[in-house]
Amino acid sequence: MSMASQSILTADKDWWRGAVIYQIYPRSYQDSNGDGIGDLKGITARLPHVAALGADAIWISPFFTSPMRDFGYDVSDYENVDAIFGTLVDFDTLISEAHRLGIRVMIDLVISHSSDQHPWFVESRSSKTNAKADWYVWADAKPDGTPPNNWLSIFGGSAWAWDPTRMQYYMHNFLTSQPDMNLHNPEVQDRLLDVVRFWLKRGVDGFRLDTINFYFHDRELRDNPALAPERRNASTAPAVNPYNFQEHLYDKNRPENLEFLKRFRAVLEEFPAIAAVGEVGDSQRGLEIVGEYTSGNDKMHMCYAFEFLAPDPLSPERVEEVMEDFAAAAPDGWACWAFSNHDVMRHVSRWGSLVADHDAFAKQYASLLMTMRGSVCLYQGEELGLTEADLAYQDLQDPYGIQFWPEFKGRDGCRTPMVWDSQVAQGGFSTVKPWLPVPVEHILRAVSVQQGDENSVLEHYRRFLAFRKLHPAFAKGEIEFMEPQEDVLIFVREYGNEKLLCVFNMCATESAVVLPAGDWQALTGHGFVSNNYGEKIDIPAWGAYFARLA
Repeated sequence: MSMASQSILTADKDWWRGAVIYQIYPRSYQDSNGDGIGDLKGITARLPHVAALGADAIWISPFFTSPMRDFGYDVSDYENVDAIFGTLVDFDTLISEAHRLGIRVMIDLVISHSSDQHPWFVESRSSKTNAKADWYVWADAKPDGTPPNNWLSIFGGSAWAWDPTRMQYYMHNFLTSQPDMNLHNPEVQDRLLDVVRFWLKRGVDGFRLDTINFYFHDRELRDNPALAPERRNASTAPAVNPYNFQEHLYDKNRPENLEFLKRFRAVLEEFPAIAAVGEVGDSQRGLEIVGEYTSGNDKMHMCYAFEFLAPDPLSPERVEEVMEDFAAAAPDGWACWAFSNHDVMRHVSRWGSLVADHDAFAKQYASLLMTMRGSVCLYQGEELGLTEADLAYQDLQDPYGIQFWPEFKGRDGCRTPMVWDSQVAQGGFSTVKPWLPVPVEHILRAVSVQQGDENSVLEHYRRFLAFRKLHPAFAKGEIEFMEPQEDVLIFVREYGNEKLLCVFNMCATESAVVLPAGDWQALTGHGFVSNNYGEKIDIPAWGAYFARLA
């Protein structure tokens, strides 16, 4: 890495506040060696696309050594690259090229659980007296042989699996092949923090922490209470999953996590300009937990909950409600918002399946995401307006979807390969049949089709990201909501001497909007067109308007 690129990337310790982070799911980004699975060399080759988009950083989903029962979220070696993705040398090359292009690199840390093939667990399950016997969550059966308590796995069934060697149950919040680690044990914490240092020394700029509120369990193994039906929602697990029937007081969300997150942050502070974002999965207390984890400037830099990843459609009222709930729950915290990721249905399908003008909808929602207060995660393919793929049962790979099919089809529909070139087989992702099929409708939206077309979703993302960078209020400013006018969302972002008005017509018909009092000067360069009549503007369906207070 050149010293010039290094100095650019270490200059701003606050780079993460208002950053735009582009998420890459490595299996599905670019296959460089013709095995049908994306890899690190493929990501490196496509980094110019991320640079042209204008993102500040990438977040790469897990690429560590893994048996791939949960496609990398079951790690068997935290300090190596799985052979299907390449080598540590390939990773070093990726880091170097990203930094040369001015892109920071964040990687996915999965430390609430490991694979059951990890040497730590192999040793732990071998006896009750080995050196790592207490590195995972073990418990005796009840006298009648049933599990120690009523905790459930997100992937279905009990959160306890029987091990005949130890004659005990072990805890797994996810697959039975993903045993939960016992972070009550200081040795486990120390070893996991060594993993953090390992990757920081290799040059990563930060981490995304998977299932951050699952790190600790209740030492007493108390039963979770039932959750009243009217309090249930499908924000973190599908409605068909009985996981939603419990209030998760004891299997996760434990107060001991705060001290561990302080230890984690202290390690990050040993290195310059590092940032971390945590995934908080809880359907009842998500924003409250985000507030706890981001308070005090000594734990997480930022977190995201599932409010905007949930099925609930967006409306002006919903956007304001979530943003104000966050402000109340985390007054000194910082959010990282996303509409799509590798775990949920793509948002243009989740919210816009009935919208006639697909592209206008995709452009508006991108612009809304990039003007709300907080940092932003974009998921690969959303810049093309990709829809959720509708896969046949025989094409499914995701164990979650296979378990709950057909009411819940799993996560494969948002994980299909990225489409680069409409003139090439498999959309340019691979030269062979890929691990998941490439939908025909996606090939029609390939980068090669949209690039250079000013009316395309891709060019809108590029244009709007450039527009966002011109106005610091979008990245770091305060937010104040105005009274919505029917289906029109209105808010003001303010930072320093800059005050920006943002107006979104969130419906399928044109709306006439009365502007708030003030000398508002319309901004250009964002790609939206409105008719301005002094204090009134006409905004087209799924349109937007931006102005600055003179």
